[in-house]
Amino acid sequence: MAHHQDTRNHTGVGPSSSIPLKDLKIAGVWKIGRKIGSGSFGDIYKGLNSQTGQEVALKVESTKAKHPQLLYEYKLLKHLQGGTGIAQVFCCETAGDHNIMAMELLGPSLEDVFNLCNRTFSLKTILLLADQFLQRVEYIHSKNFIHRDIKPDNFLLGGAGNQNTIYVIDFGLAKKFRDPKTHQHIPYRENKNLTGTARYASISAHLGSEQSRRDDLEAVGYVLMYFCRGGTLPWQGIKANTKQEKYHKIMEKKMSTPVEVLCKGYPSKALQAGDRAAQ
Repeated sequence: MAHHQDTRNHTGVGPSSSIPLKDLKIAGVWKIGRKIGSGSFGDIYKGLNSQTGQEVALKVESTKAKHPQLLYEYKLLKHLQGGTGIAQVFCCETAGDHNIMAMELLGPSLEDVFNLCNRTFSLKTILLLADQFLQRVEYIHSKNFIHRDIKPDNFLLGGAGNQNTIYVIDFGLAKKFRDPKTHQHIPYRENKNLTGTARYASISAHLGSEQSRRDDLEAVGYVLMYFCRGGTLPWQGIKANTKQEKYHKIMEKKMSTPVEVLCKGYPSKALQAGDRAAQ
């Protein structure tokens, strides 16, 4: 899974050319439509297959991005194809000043759905989500990768006719944690910068340790408690002068909040799951 720039260009558009996005055709068939989302990596557009009428999502990243990750994400998604809740990918190429990946069009994120539901999910809904979250994470781990950015924005409902399946997206920060043949784990390291989203990051990730499978599971635990607690975790809304100071304060609050306090008033099953992930 080398993280390198793919310079292949199937559109006949030179890498330095700045043709407007709307005029590009991806792989000769996908036309770019309206913008439907954005993130730290770039933007997501609706795409249309000019031959079949099929709709897709087009993830667009500038080739001038400080840390281009779309081609890496495409290769990783190809590696994960066939798993339940993993979006189908069609192609990824460089066109003009952009890397563009065509993938299955999915529904809204769980953060969006949570907001539509007045930030209230029933316990039954949360337990059904928990089951699917754990299945997705288990599948990714079985393919020798850890996700490293588990959060409500990265879990999406399926598209039309598939709304009951939860999909996990955004593999730009995912990392191989063991050798697929020998199952030898990557070396343990410390003093690493925090990777992922501070609100849901594991304590170990805050402390600068190399992440492993348990860190994804701890993040799942925080996401579930976020939903249980009406969208508030004890370390939300912390004020600080710098990002580093804020991360440190979040870590301190997490470390000083026992699982029993975090899960107070919720079924012992949630408590046991939280304890297992923490261990």
